[in-house]
Amino acid sequence: MLDLEEKQGWRNRAVIGGLRAMSTRWAQDARNEQAASATIEVVVTLMTRYDSAEPAERPAIADSIRQALAGEPAEVVSPSDEALPHPADEEPPFADEEFSFEAAYPPPEPTHVARERVRRQQPRSERKPHELAAAPTILAGVGSSTAEQLARLDIHRVVDLLWHLPARHEDFSKLRTIDQLMPGEQVTVIANLWDVRERKVGINRQVVQGILADGTGTLHATWWNKYVRNQLTPGSTLRFSGKVGLYLGQKTLDNPTFEDVDDEMVATGRIAPVYPLTEGLGQKRMRNLARQALDEFVHLVPDPLPPALCDEYDLPDLVAALEQMHFPDSAEAVARRRLAFDEFLYIQLGVLQRRHELHSRTAPALAANDEGLSTFKAALPFALTNAQERVLGEIGQDLRREIPMTRLVQGDVGSGKTAVATAAMWVAAGNGFQSALIAPTQILAEQHHRGISRMMASLTRSDGAPFQVALLTGRITGSEREAILNGLREGAIDVVIGTTALIQEGVEFANLGFVVVDEQHRFGVEQRGALRTKGDLQPHVLVMSATPIPRSLALTIYGDLDLSIIDEMPPGRTPVTTKLFRPAERERLYGFLRREVKAGRQAFIVYPLVEESDKLDVGAAVEAYDKLRNEILPDLRIALLHGRMSGNEKDEIMRAFAAQEYDVLVSTSVIEVGIDV
Repeated sequence: MLDLEEKQGWRNRAVIGGLRAMSTRWAQDARNEQAASATIEVVVTLMTRYDSAEPAERPAIADSIRQALAGEPAEVVSPSDEALPHPADEEPPFADEEFSFEAAYPPPEPTHVARERVRRQQPRSERKPHELAAAPTILAGVGSSTAEQLARLDIHRVVDLLWHLPARHEDFSKLRTIDQLMPGEQVTVIANLWDVRERKVGINRQVVQGILADGTGTLHATWWNKYVRNQLTPGSTLRFSGKVGLYLGQKTLDNPTFEDVDDEMVATGRIAPVYPLTEGLGQKRMRNLARQALDEFVHLVPDPLPPALCDEYDLPDLVAALEQMHFPDSAEAVARRRLAFDEFLYIQLGVLQRRHELHSRTAPALAANDEGLSTFKAALPFALTNAQERVLGEIGQDLRREIPMTRLVQGDVGSGKTAVATAAMWVAAGNGFQSALIAPTQILAEQHHRGISRMMASLTRSDGAPFQVALLTGRITGSEREAILNGLREGAIDVVIGTTALIQEGVEFANLGFVVVDEQHRFGVEQRGALRTKGDLQPHVLVMSATPIPRSLALTIYGDLDLSIIDEMPPGRTPVTTKLFRPAERERLYGFLRREVKAGRQAFIVYPLVEESDKLDVGAAVEAYDKLRNEILPDLRIALLHGRMSGNEKDEIMRAFAAQEYDVLVSTSVIEVGIDV
């Protein structure tokens, strides 16, 4: 510490608050180490006098401190202006009270506050609203290289930078002295950089290490970017922010951010933003760019919400919300609540607009008479449940109107959604209109084709002709495809079931009146709406989902859809038994699996990931598949299915599994819902 004082020209800046501020803590440490009382008294007196001495007198006092610490007789040098009280006559500094870091070296808030006040008082007429759409190069210090980096983050305009919100925040607002630091804390310290040096840790890798000190202790800091060395000057006083660690009993800061004590707090001493980045663009640079954009442009962003609405829901205006999203003053989520409110509002407005547009169009009125439905129900090999009857009644009421139906039917796998949809297809056919069912995959489309064909096998149209059900997928080509397209165009086909092949160009209907979308969350709004344009009139649309969605959420996201729920399973269904096996019980589970396969059954093993991850400690399908097939269950036929496979590959695997060519299917969550096995 005295060596650093000498390097700095005896300015009493080697420790925060000067040697007088440090003397109390040093005396306590010395007593704990059982140093001689006389030595402690002499050193504290010298440290106190050093604080008031002139720079020219301080070298002599420093020599006396060194002599006292070495156990040699030390001359107690008095400053030339006036003698200071002896420790026997005066209590050591801060002896009767806790050392106050703020009193010894107050945070640079006055500078920060003054700069902020001046900045806010400056007129903002220099920037114009149209400049929000300008390229980021309009900002000071942003050239073509930085603009390219920002473009990789999809930031092409200044307004994009304002809406490039932090992924999270780090709370560096806790200002601590070094002796108060606890491992694991996110903190800010104001400290003097005693020393900084580079250390080689690999063939081509170097780290930068520094020693930080204030009036209460020392701290080691490590940076893994060797270029940080160019930004650090020994002897400078900085704000350092980071997470406190512990290495060999020594407190550490790993890769802390730092700023000069007189700079406005952007990355230290506050809740700091952590942005999504790209190669070549660091957090410090991104924070400064965001700060600059906010200072110059955020007041130009128009607020779509009227002040009265903000007041009604206790929301900040958009300018304040954006400012607080980037650089919050507190951990309160008021700004996030405002932006979330906007998102939900836009969703609802979009939903209402879609609903209004649909209701302004005309759909065919499809009357469902009891006799016709009774004929259909009699042809089924099972009786409809009460829930199916209720939902079918709700659909029937919609079909009778000339307003296009848009209804979501939600029900668990096996609850009978397809049977209800088929009954509605029968109603459409009875009124002379065609129906189409679109499924997300070929294997689901083929399954629906088989099931609906069985339900319709004994039924005939009003003219006595057999009920025609066709399948149209990407696999169907050549003359077979042409025959189906002609049948749809001429009205000879009553129901067509397929994949996205149904919405391709060239597929035309004679009189499409009813559309079913299976697993509707697998399709976008445009895909769901594409079949609506396949006829002269707007067809009625029924979407089905086995994914459980809370009613409130369903009404929020799919507010343009009416909601029906099949909440009853058909009788005779085998109840599902759920059991939890601990990792140590895997052998029991594998034994159970072998017994089930031996009895003629099959098994799914579902993993959350395709391949192993360094960041996530969860199972991965590819590695598990190899181990199961080669080591654990080599006697069983095992297949692998995951989302990185092509559509054809996934269909082939599922088709083979459904045909019992495999005993076990190792899969990710891409596994199809509702596959018959």
